[in-house]
Amino acid sequence: MQAESDAEDVRRVLSGDAGRYQVLVHRYQETMFRHAYGMVGDSDAAADLVQDSLVKAYTRLGTCDPERFAAWLFRILRNRCKDYLKSRRRRDVPLLDDGPHAAPPSDDPGRTLDRNELGKVVAEALGRLPEAQREAFLLKHVEGRSYEEMAEMLDAGVSALKMRVMRAREALQELLRDRV
Repeated sequence: MQAESDAEDVRRVLSGDAGRYQVLVHRYQETMFRHAYGMVGDSDAAADLVQDSLVKAYTRLGTCDPERFAAWLFRILRNRCKDYLKSRRRRDVPLLDDGPHAAPPSDDPGRTLDRNELGKVVAEALGRLPEAQREAFLLKHVEGRSYEEMAEMLDAGVSALKMRVMRAREALQELLRDRV
């Protein structure tokens, strides 16, 4: 079970095996990046937010309940993403941003263009959702989290999260109806 493994790794780091933190970094870095990228829409900023969150988690590891490490780590990232979005009220568009969903080079160029255009339209629609809906939608439909996991991560009720996801889905359908 992942939580038991996390707890043991956290305990080992706290008892002096600092190198063991790398195991936790490898375990969560990709998932954290996908979430941050979905929230902020910029791969460079997402990478910075993940790194910053991992450093903060390391320096504050002593305040963590080892049994709840994953949820604790996610809350750090979530707060970093919120702070970033608050401080960045303007919408910068990166000149070159392939993002995590770039097509392989061997893919058909026509299909790649269609996929990239669709990805931009969906990313734009996601960016127009309220932050709480976007976050819940990404956790449920991109990360594949259960509502129970989401409730622990977001410190919210299951029924509230189901409502956020449903509203996000409805809003996305409306936003994408004429574009796709």
